[in-house]
Amino acid sequence: MNRSTIPTRLSLAAAAALMLATALPAEAGRLATAHRNAEGGVTAARGAARAGDAGEMARGRRIVTDGQGNAAVTSGAAVDGAQGGRFRRAGRTTRAADGSVRHDSGMTASNAKGSVESAGHLDRDADGQVTQNRTTTATSAATGNSVQRDTSYSKDTGVQRTTTCFDAGGAAITCPSK
Repeated sequence: MNRSTIPTRLSLAAAAALMLATALPAEAGRLATAHRNAEGGVTAARGAARAGDAGEMARGRRIVTDGQGNAAVTSGAAVDGAQGGRFRRAGRTTRAADGSVRHDSGMTASNAKGSVESAGHLDRDADGQVTQNRTTTATSAATGNSVQRDTSYSKDTGVQRTTTCFDAGGAAITCPSK
C-alpha cells in the first residue's frame, strides 16, 4: 500500500462525517433519516456532533441496500481534542448478493508525541475464502523516525508480518531492538 494515500483517503471520509455532523442544528447534536431508494432498497443515515471543553467530535454512518441482496455501509468519525490531539477513522463494508464481502477501513491519530496511520481491507469471496491486508505506520514527532507494520492473511499462506523502520528522510534503517 502506498503510504502517501492513507491520509488522503481518510481525510475525505472524515470530511464527509464532519459535513454531515456540522449540518446538524447546534441544539440538536444528532440527525437520523431513512427512506426507500430508487434501487428498491433503503437508504439510512445518522450523524452526531458534540463540542465541549474536552474538544469536538463528529461521526456519521450511512447504509444503502438495493432490494437485490446487495448492501453498503459507510462510516466516519473525527475527534479534535482540546490539547491538540486528533483522530480520524473511516470505513466501508459492502456485501454482494452472492455473499461476498469487502471491508476497507483506516484511521489516523496524532498528538504532540507523534502519529499513527493504519489502513487495510478484508475480502471474503462467495465461497467463504478470506484474505486480509493492513499497513500501520507510527511516526515519532521527536525524531521523525517511523515504523511500518504490514500484515496479511490468506488460507494458503496464513498470517504474514513484515516490520520496516525508516529515518526522517524515508530511508530504511535498522529497527531498534525492544
